[in-house]
Amino acid sequence: MVENNELRKVGLKVTLPRIKILQMLDSAGHRHMSAEDVYKALMDAGEDVGLATVYRVLTQFEAAGLVVRHNFDSGHAVFELADNGHHDHMVCIDTGEVIEFFDQEIEQLQREIAKRHGFELLEHNLVLYVRKKKP
Repeated sequence: MVENNELRKVGLKVTLPRIKILQMLDSAGHRHMSAEDVYKALMDAGEDVGLATVYRVLTQFEAAGLVVRHNFDSGHAVFELADNGHHDHMVCIDTGEVIEFFDQEIEQLQREIAKRHGFELLEHNLVLYVRKKKP
């Protein structure tokens, strides 16, 4: 099982709640899920995993590098699997929808701006807050 290997690789004991939460995040695809979203999805799937366990496991996953936590302006944290590679985000201020995107021109421009100011860009987090245009 891939989940078992991923957990062992980062030094976490393989438990049923950890496997179920990892599977839930994996099945979410590009969707960013809060701890409450994960909990509700597990309940809908008939899994008996408490909300406190979900919070604890997500914190462990973050510390182990399995997930990335984002704190967008919505006020609560959302998580995504860490294996998606670098990308930036757009957050719709009306719906809360999170859209992932990657743009090579933006990436290059950020490196150039840092260089112009005498720095080397090591890492960044770009979040665009958007609203659908009205016709």
